[in-house]
Amino acid sequence: MRLEQGAVYGFGDVNADFHVVGDSPHRHGGLGSGIPFGGGAGGWRMRRLLTAVGLATWDDLASPEPANSYLSYVHPGVGRPTEASYRDQERFLDAELRAINAHILLVVGDRPLEYALREHSNVYATTTHQAARVHATEIGGRGFLIVPVADPGRWSRADERALIHRLAGILDSDYRQTKGVATTVG
Repeated sequence: MRLEQGAVYGFGDVNADFHVVGDSPHRHGGLGSGIPFGGGAGGWRMRRLLTAVGLATWDDLASPEPANSYLSYVHPGVGRPTEASYRDQERFLDAELRAINAHILLVVGDRPLEYALREHSNVYATTTHQAARVHATEIGGRGFLIVPVADPGRWSRADERALIHRLAGILDSDYRQTKGVATTVG
């Protein structure tokens, strides 16, 4: 499938330890800005959260500065996603995950959680695929620590605080031991 209408490509620190994976620019913002999570209420909340924990600064969309984070989508195409286009476009995320080689996957929403559990964990059949039910927890993965994130457009203040607390705890830990061999690009 060709991305006839364009795409919102991954953006951020190519040596990031944290890879934030959203659903699509249609669902999680970025259609106008061309930057993942670059629009809408959910995108604004995600940007505020990343700034609060020190993984980015978003003074304005013209000059976002990811710090130790990389943002992308399961479906980077800007058209309205279909089941077929999701299946087709997962390959772009697969390539980004290999290239960035992060330690922590922050999977935002149900579809990114389902993808991460299916492709990068051994608990696909035994773990719910509803991000809101496992929001701000830690799931051991194959090569990644997976942190499910409920859809930011539906967060309560408690959801945001729980995620800030979880990420602060991870940042204060020796989280780099979650991955075997890490590489640096550049």
